[in-house]
Amino acid sequence: MLLNNRRIAAFADRAALEAVGPRLARSQVLKAGDFYPPALGAFRYQGELWCIPQNVSSLVIYYNKALFDAAGVPYPTNDWTWADFVAAARALTVDKNGDSVTDQYGVGIDPILYRLAPFIWQAGGELVDDPANPTRLSLDSPAARLAFQWFVDLQVREKVVPDAAAEAAQESESRFLSGALGMYFNSRRAVPTMRTIKNFDWDVAPLPRGSQSASILHSDGYCMAGKSKDKEAAWKFIEYANSVTGQEIVARSGRTVPSLRMVAESASFLDPTQKPAHSQVWLDAVPTLRTVPVMSNWPAIEDTVSKEIERAFYGQASVAEAAAAASELTQPLFQKAAP
Repeated sequence: MLLNNRRIAAFADRAALEAVGPRLARSQVLKAGDFYPPALGAFRYQGELWCIPQNVSSLVIYYNKALFDAAGVPYPTNDWTWADFVAAARALTVDKNGDSVTDQYGVGIDPILYRLAPFIWQAGGELVDDPANPTRLSLDSPAARLAFQWFVDLQVREKVVPDAAAEAAQESESRFLSGALGMYFNSRRAVPTMRTIKNFDWDVAPLPRGSQSASILHSDGYCMAGKSKDKEAAWKFIEYANSVTGQEIVARSGRTVPSLRMVAESASFLDPTQKPAHSQVWLDAVPTLRTVPVMSNWPAIEDTVSKEIERAFYGQASVAEAAAAASELTQPLFQKAAP
């Protein structure tokens, strides 16, 4: 099965997965050192390696080059800052006919923890008190609150992001595809859809930088069911899917950033004939990748926090109120996960 790294703990705790570390150590096809360390590390839990990573994607910004050109805004650089990003977003947000209704927005971003997290890290904050053994959220720290407020202000104060009604009327991805959105946050998974665009040119850029660089890992791994009736066949498939040959096949789909260095750094991924032109952005982000905590009920914690982020993002609560509510609502989940 293919599982996101955030979900492996729940399966491992229920003996639904077979640890693959021993098989990897014996493999004549795969070697641990051939994978990007953040990808392989994301599938380790309680001293075991549970899955072999298929990809090592990160959050990036897709941008409409035609809209940047029309607004006279320079394209994003590898070292652009939060201030640079906000300035571009303002210039790209346009009421074209003067009716006080925004026709073109600067930014589309989901108001969820997985989008906010890298900015908290960039500000020097943390999501939880102890990333290795978390016992509570840390959204109330000064650094986390600073990033949270900056994130919320994109919609509440700057108005460069669609409000709740505008987003419900047309989702940001659809808005980007139609040419009415300057920048859109997503991982590599959006590339096949973006390649259907015919009426304007687009590219990708790294996240703007805060006081330090940070991005967030998006990775899926091939895992073996604990009760598989033919584990040798399952492992043979996992070996093939994550071999150079297997990863080259998936890389050509455009959807994934290969977890094998050899494939990621080859023309199978960095194909100059295919958009985006700057796929190197994903590889440059690898040293800055971080992951959310690995724990059985992290998905439930993440969902709960995201609902509070959404309330603040759409002006239904202050950042202080949302952070406090998120901490209170998730505390029983942290306590339930405690050994």
